[in-house]
Amino acid sequence: MAQKQSIFGRISQLAKANINALIDGAEDPQKMLDQLVRDYTNNIAEAEQAIAQTIGNLRLAEQDYNEDVSAVQEWGQKALAASAQADRYRAGGDTVNADKFDHLAKVALGKQIAAESEVRQAEPLITSQRETVEKLKSGLAQMKDKLGQLKSKRDSLVARQKSAEAQQTVQGALSSINVLDPTSEVSRFEEMVRREEAQALGQAEVAASSLDAQFAELESSGESIEIEARLAALKGGPTSTAPQITPTAVTPVEDAPQPETW
Repeated sequence: MAQKQSIFGRISQLAKANINALIDGAEDPQKMLDQLVRDYTNNIAEAEQAIAQTIGNLRLAEQDYNEDVSAVQEWGQKALAASAQADRYRAGGDTVNADKFDHLAKVALGKQIAAESEVRQAEPLITSQRETVEKLKSGLAQMKDKLGQLKSKRDSLVARQKSAEAQQTVQGALSSINVLDPTSEVSRFEEMVRREEAQALGQAEVAASSLDAQFAELESSGESIEIEARLAALKGGPTSTAPQITPTAVTPVEDAPQPETW
């Protein structure tokens, strides 16, 4: 009986347990829920065995009660039959047999009274056992509902945890290739290309400046050569003169009109 009371108390306690409060107080909610699912499953199995035993005891008590009720009716009928037989013997003047059957009627009445006492004693016990069975069934149903909630919360939590891990993986991958991040490999490569392009532009500009300088130097060199050549021509005599530049024809100026005299 003590074992039954212990199981009944456990059923009531587990049925009233606050799942959210248990989860909030757990360091690892998933492990906590897994353990709760195992505990609830084991406790439900124990509760089902206890309830089955209690129902079995109730059915036995009901059978005994029905047998006592049948005994009450049966002994009542026997007492009535014995008393009627005694009356018939007494009416016929056979007092010996009349007394004998009256005695049997009394014995039957005693048995009937004993059976009625058993019935009266069994009635409150059966009523109590029926109430207990109903409470146990209700508690067991609540425990099964709790178990369903636990499994649902566990599955939801596991799904959320996997989703969070996947998001973290994606975010980590994105951050590693973020072109706006100056510390990323792509940004460093872009900066390297920009520097190489700038260097190429600088080299082109330097090359252009050098080419202009070379042409300027060439023109200057040509002018110096010409001067040296003319100087040599002057020193060489009258036959070696500079190229002759002939003047062009000048258009004659017409006679200007003379002013009139009055």
